[in-house]
Amino acid sequence: MRELEYPFDAAWILSNRRKIRKSLLAENEHFVEKKIAVLGGSTTANIVQILELFLLNHGIRASFYESEYGMYYEDAVFPNEKLADFHPDLIYIHTTNRNVAAFPGLADAEETVDLLLEEQIQKFAAIWDHISGTYRCPIIQNNFEMPMYRLLGNRDASDIHGAVNFLSRLNAGFYAYARNHDDFFICDINYISADYGLKEWSDPFYWHMYKYALNVNAIPYLSFNVANIIKSIFGKNKKGLVLDLDQTLWGGIVGDDGAENIEIGPETSAGQVYSEFQQYIKAQKQLGVLLNIDSKNDEENAVSGLRHPDSKLSVEDFIEIRANWEPKDRNFADIAQALKLLPESLVFIDDNPAERHIVTQQFPGVSAPEIGESHEYIHNIDRNGFFEATYFSPDDIKRNDMYRENAKRSKVQAGFSDYGEYLRALGMKATIKPFEAVYMARIAQLTNKSNQFNLTTKRYTQGEIEDRAQSRNYITLYGKLQDQFGDNGVVSVCIGKLEDGICHMELWLMSCRVLKRDMEFAMMDVLVQRCRKAGISEIRGYYYPTAKNGMVENFYQAMGFSKISESEKGSSWSFIVDDSYVSRNKYIQVEVENDTGGGI
Repeated sequence: MRELEYPFDAAWILSNRRKIRKSLLAENEHFVEKKIAVLGGSTTANIVQILELFLLNHGIRASFYESEYGMYYEDAVFPNEKLADFHPDLIYIHTTNRNVAAFPGLADAEETVDLLLEEQIQKFAAIWDHISGTYRCPIIQNNFEMPMYRLLGNRDASDIHGAVNFLSRLNAGFYAYARNHDDFFICDINYISADYGLKEWSDPFYWHMYKYALNVNAIPYLSFNVANIIKSIFGKNKKGLVLDLDQTLWGGIVGDDGAENIEIGPETSAGQVYSEFQQYIKAQKQLGVLLNIDSKNDEENAVSGLRHPDSKLSVEDFIEIRANWEPKDRNFADIAQALKLLPESLVFIDDNPAERHIVTQQFPGVSAPEIGESHEYIHNIDRNGFFEATYFSPDDIKRNDMYRENAKRSKVQAGFSDYGEYLRALGMKATIKPFEAVYMARIAQLTNKSNQFNLTTKRYTQGEIEDRAQSRNYITLYGKLQDQFGDNGVVSVCIGKLEDGICHMELWLMSCRVLKRDMEFAMMDVLVQRCRKAGISEIRGYYYPTAKNGMVENFYQAMGFSKISESEKGSSWSFIVDDSYVSRNKYIQVEVENDTGGGI
């Protein structure tokens, strides 16, 4: 829903919450279901209500547990049957500087201030450690916003007795914990409140009247940011940008003005604005964001603009360039197909509202933000949090290279009349092993991001992945694939639960960027080997249809399974493990390592 993308009308959202919720539920039949506990140091009712809307807009239908007012510590640390029965998928701790137990006094010695600081950090660390050990789920924790007044004026920031200094040191302690603990994330209300305006954010009227630690009108901004973290944790981030050129990446019309006359570079104020925007876009590649172009232009003109000496972006920064006179929605579809991504995985950036409207009408779920004037582009795109970085792996850094290598593979394929010969020419090598610590975050990320080649679309937190890796009741496998063009990283994941001599496949997924490379056959071969080793006589496969995974409806049949049941909810399949099994993989050299961990 466009009204829930930044920039949004906070007052309208607060006034129309029920109508928005009803509309979102009617528009989407396929939600990811999640249980979210909110432990608050202040009133949280409106925060939860608005958070629900933003999550629904991301395709997540949440049920909520809320602590009683101010009982965040007790609910987290002491035995809590109600919270335990809720089985949260994620816990959000909404605390603010109103929940800091004590601040330094001007007469306090440095040692006293340090002890006070350590006591506060240890109190929160006890909360986080207990949640991690008890509920094994991701934690989102607010840091602290700055105080609404400074007793020492500007010295408050540098003097150890100042509230600004103390809160900054508390925040640093929170950040240190975050760096050393997986599945722990900071909601940066220090930044959000500054961005909103600290004076308005901290208006004491709302605390004394309603026990809200922030201005009620600021709640949508807080809830929006919390929702961005949650959707990122559960694999709902966008994956790429599709960008217009004229009046978007530079000022002017390159076909009319000529590349030498477009506005880009240090000579004019407008040129500087576009240069800064291009730098911002280029920086997204470091997150693994895929950059693409969709422009109504002759390709020669488009390329000439990107080769302007002051352009920060070059042709080589983009995976797909569609510069022609076709409708932009058609080009957009072609780009998604070439990348083997769903259209809603991409964000459309265009200064023309008519073009944005056409694309979003053709492809529900595609975001096309109102970017405003050129000097507002960065602000309006960045605040949307399309690529919120919760989990960040080496594969993310290499993603642009991986997709560019896929384009090279496609060109090579065109030179072969026999597809088998093409696969053989790739010189593929795979590593297929039980889950390893170094890849846990990437594996969890894949389970939450993969929608098309995903038989059950079951989602896992990193803690759940680690539990299955250590359990003797599971077979776990990850698959990496490389060839002469490069390393695709971890691209396939299998999880099988062992019960009464049967391996029940909880999960089987594969990245769409390695489709039709026979990686699924290599995974099947190793899965059968693991089952034999564990004394398993049968593999049961399950397919649960969604709006996005129709491509794998007949996957188990292709793998040699026999269908044993089918209903509207899905189908189940059986494969008998015996000595008659013949390896299906013909083209991939596979490295397999014996199990050395807790799992099979």
